[in-house]
Amino acid sequence: MGGPALPPKENNLFKLIVKSYETKQYKKGLKASDQILRKFPEHGETLAMKGLILNCMDRKAEAFELVRKGLKNDLKSHVCWHVYGLLYRSDRDYREAIKCYRCALRIDPENIQILRDLSLLQAQMRELVGFVETRRQLLTLKPSHRNNWIGFAIAHHINHEPAMAVNILDAYEGTLEEDFPPESERYEHSEMLLYKATVLEEAGQPEKALEELAKKEEKIVDKLGLREHRASLYLQTNHVAEAEEIYRKLLDVNPDNYLYYEGVQKCLGLAPNGGIYTSEQVQKLEQVYNDLCKKYPRSAAAKRIPLDFLEEDAFKAAFEQYVRPVLKKGVPSLFSDLRSLYSHPRKVEMMEEVFLKIVTSLETSKTFPGSSDVESPSTYLWTLYLLAQHFDQRRQYEKALSYIDQAIAHTPTVIDLYLVKGRIKKHAGDPVAAAALADEARTMDLADRFLNSECVKRMLQADQVELAEKTAVLFTKDGDQHNNLFDMQCMWYELASGDSHFRQGNMGKALKKYLSVEKHYNDMVEDQFDFHTYCLRKMTLRAYIRMLRFQDHLHSHRFFFRAATSAIRCYIKLHDSPPKAVAEEQEAVIAGLPAAERKKMRQKLRKAEAKAKKEAEEKAKEEIAAVVTSKGGKKATHVSRPVDTDPDGDKLLHVEDPLSEALKYLRLLQEHSADALETHLLAFEVYFRKGKKLLALQAVKKQLVLDPSSPDVHRCLIRLFESLDKQPKPDSHADEIIHNVIAMERASLKELGSKSLLDVNRDFLEAHGDSLKHRAAAAEISLLLSPEAKSEAIKIVEDSSEDHASSGVPPAKSGWLLKDCVAVHQLLEISFKDAAAASRWSARCAELFPYSIYFKGAKSSAVVGVANTIGLNHSDKVEVESGRVGEKDLSVSVNGCLRDLALN
Repeated sequence: MGGPALPPKENNLFKLIVKSYETKQYKKGLKASDQILRKFPEHGETLAMKGLILNCMDRKAEAFELVRKGLKNDLKSHVCWHVYGLLYRSDRDYREAIKCYRCALRIDPENIQILRDLSLLQAQMRELVGFVETRRQLLTLKPSHRNNWIGFAIAHHINHEPAMAVNILDAYEGTLEEDFPPESERYEHSEMLLYKATVLEEAGQPEKALEELAKKEEKIVDKLGLREHRASLYLQTNHVAEAEEIYRKLLDVNPDNYLYYEGVQKCLGLAPNGGIYTSEQVQKLEQVYNDLCKKYPRSAAAKRIPLDFLEEDAFKAAFEQYVRPVLKKGVPSLFSDLRSLYSHPRKVEMMEEVFLKIVTSLETSKTFPGSSDVESPSTYLWTLYLLAQHFDQRRQYEKALSYIDQAIAHTPTVIDLYLVKGRIKKHAGDPVAAAALADEARTMDLADRFLNSECVKRMLQADQVELAEKTAVLFTKDGDQHNNLFDMQCMWYELASGDSHFRQGNMGKALKKYLSVEKHYNDMVEDQFDFHTYCLRKMTLRAYIRMLRFQDHLHSHRFFFRAATSAIRCYIKLHDSPPKAVAEEQEAVIAGLPAAERKKMRQKLRKAEAKAKKEAEEKAKEEIAAVVTSKGGKKATHVSRPVDTDPDGDKLLHVEDPLSEALKYLRLLQEHSADALETHLLAFEVYFRKGKKLLALQAVKKQLVLDPSSPDVHRCLIRLFESLDKQPKPDSHADEIIHNVIAMERASLKELGSKSLLDVNRDFLEAHGDSLKHRAAAAEISLLLSPEAKSEAIKIVEDSSEDHASSGVPPAKSGWLLKDCVAVHQLLEISFKDAAAASRWSARCAELFPYSIYFKGAKSSAVVGVANTIGLNHSDKVEVESGRVGEKDLSVSVNGCLRDLALN
């Protein structure tokens, strides 16, 4: 210890403080520290330890004050620096904690505990060079400890030095005295050997990895993992016969593992090139899978995989053979299994022929085609169910609804039918009817959590937020809906709720939900901290490496991507339309009233504000004072849940610089989702608004690499250079350099060259004139470049041809999507500010999308009502309450549906 030494009695008390901290006897530790401080009030290490204990008792402010005071009194104490680092670590400020640990090590460079703590933080923060050095020091100080050897090897491995990691593992094995480890350590030793083989493979030595596995086979406990690894290594070393033998034995163990079939195909040289099979490969594969189906007659994988490569009559026959037994069993997930086949247009046509042939045969003779066996009525039901999903996938909603209605009429008690009908309604553009159908399904089984979740999701899509919250609370603990859903990291709910608030213009609440998702991902990053020691202790080394690599790419996950992009859009919208302060809004409301009325209204508003403030304070007090009552009725400690001081996101709504907030999330997307076009579209929007033209140009160049034909990229490109053309000549040297750089880049862009922006837009329209989205982009740019030619720009949109629009052929074949038509309507209404053109477009789309609530289609619930459009004929089962799907909810859905598309 640094500083003046304590007398023996107080020194023993100090040891008691340390022990009390380690055993979580905090009151005992506080008492001992107070005893020392009464005699030695300036003793730095005691002050630091007292602060550490207070920190564990949620008294952070006092803790930091005491530790800083202790450090000030004894700057040369490694204990004070170590404790200071522990405080920062508990506060998740790992950078500062590392600095404190380094200061502690300057004073006591061989302190194993500090080195161990430092290594954990370096692994957490991926300071790999420092991590390697710290693990080396630990190994040097304590070479007899197994974890120090393994930790040093892992440090080199994750620092991209697998060869060095292998050498360290070899040296560690040389220190072992026994050929066979004791029974209690067999699993740990086995994992270490498999990990070593993995590292050898990554070091580019698969032959040596095979030798190692063969040599140590008896010591390896995980025989299945051993066989899988050996098969993979044999493939890499071109020992295909040995690999094939292992994969075929693995299929005997698990004939439904797709990876084993993939391995067999690779061994036979029948792997696809870029996802495409040659005709010769298809012939050989057909024979291979015929043999496998005979060997494993109950294997679904052996029957399903050929559907990916077979063509024409062979596909049709195999497909019919595959679906018949599944329809017979009544497997609801059959369509999900077949969904990947819908990317092949010809296969889709053949699938439809098979479905229609089966349903016709079942209707007429109750048998499958070519069979004399009479099928049960449920077979016909599930065939109708499958056909409805098939036509829904093809966007032929009339047919889809016809088949699902037949299925409901056949057996009205099957819950899945109502869920599928709701999904069809949602895809057809009627989220209100979809929500009502999901609620109907939910009421048929009130104990089913999935049905409840599906219903909540549909309600949020219909912008029925309050009703969705009341429905969600049915399956949360003690009715505490928000906290429970947040604690459970229920991200689908937060994203759907955020999207609904965004559509309705509630930016504060939307941001609140989106940023909750970001907090979950931060918690996931934090959760790995405990595994740095756990995985070394338990020797789960391969899983540990997979976890570290997963964590490195955590922020590329689709939920985080959705939350971050949505949050950025919110901030962009807040920048474009800053919210008014509450006082300004109130003044605007009462501005037009007479003097006497204004006085009354101000008093009323003040009373309402005071009442709301009082209610919020009382609620906060109740939450703080809430106690957990055990089953025996005794009161335990209070719930340590932080009180949400901004439940409606008002603070998020009134940020000073929304674009700077957007940049925080944009940088994460640029780092982890650089291959997503949307990342660079949003980067352009942010940098363009901030006036950072070079960064905006960089974003456009990345967009052009990813998708040069995108209408959104075309918009960004023209908007950027149109704004640059308007700029006055640069008046400073720095501006002149930027101007010259942009001019050089412009000349190098093949999309622009020496052409004028109007010519570029005309060429774009000629190249993509058959696409509605591209025509809309061209019209928008035409208005930007030539505001006086507004009628010509509108004509570009209105001349969009829908080949089958008047022939009654469903919109699926024409290629027009509902969301694109909504975006065009909003373009005409908001950007062009032409109510007549928007009305004409709406009337046209109402015919194309008769179920669309946005365009008030003839068959939508906006026109015929919810009960009629969902077909509720059995009122004894479901009651459509006026509060659930009334005019208010309907108007919200109509006005809010897909409003976020306007930003793009």
